[in-house]
Amino acid sequence: MYFQDDEHPIAAQLFGANAEVMAEAARMCEDLGYDAVDINLGCPAKKVVKCGGSGLLRDLPLLHGIFRSVRAAVRIPLTIKLRAGWDENSIVAKEVVRMAEGTGVEAAAIHPRTRLQGYSGRADWNIIAEVKQVAKIPILGNGDIQCPEDAARMVQETGCDAVMIGRAAATNPWIFAQMKEYQETGKYAVPSEQDRHRLLSGYYRQILDSHVPDAMGKMKQFACWFTHGVGNGSELRKIVHMARTPEEVVGNVERFFERKAAGLGTPAHEPDEREDCPTKVGT
Repeated sequence: MYFQDDEHPIAAQLFGANAEVMAEAARMCEDLGYDAVDINLGCPAKKVVKCGGSGLLRDLPLLHGIFRSVRAAVRIPLTIKLRAGWDENSIVAKEVVRMAEGTGVEAAAIHPRTRLQGYSGRADWNIIAEVKQVAKIPILGNGDIQCPEDAARMVQETGCDAVMIGRAAATNPWIFAQMKEYQETGKYAVPSEQDRHRLLSGYYRQILDSHVPDAMGKMKQFACWFTHGVGNGSELRKIVHMARTPEEVVGNVERFFERKAAGLGTPAHEPDEREDCPTKVGT
């Protein structure tokens, strides 16, 4: 639960199905200095659904009790993130938001897929628009935003108060700066390969210096997300995954970019081939 001072404002997201436990967890987050608490009603993973996440969308009375308990436990803002419903026959986003408003929840982020959809199909932005029409609290739109143009279109089509970026931020951490630039100027810069090298190398060295638990796992995960914007990225992913120690990962990455800079590599156009790197990014 550690974070650095320059990460404020920062929110802690909780999932669970026991109102008392959720309230105590929220109090702990407030005591640790978090600026807000968010309740996860969106995660579709089986292990989460068994005890919270989008599974709570099937039990609104239980969810109402959780809202009341957590709201009474903390003074900091309380928000929620939810899916449209459990399946297409139980779209409950509007009902959940109304209930949340009545218990003092201060904002809601809507991911307009059902739990059974997972990440398949397209997010139905019409659901965000419908919730926004009846909501009194700020509504954040989420789902299928891959670039700044998508974010602007979501705001225009749904009237949402803000947008939330999920999976796209893992492959393009610059998307937030790009959105700001696009809003102000109508255009935005695309990161160069040198920008990607600096971020990848800097992140890996930070992991090394901080002695992060499961450093190898984090390095491999980030390589899966991040190297698809790098020429010949499949080779870079391969050398990261073949490394046996975090130090070897850093050395391999530096040699890869050094060879490219010296003209010894053979960067090629690479389609968005994600099948070699299964991701586990939350909603």
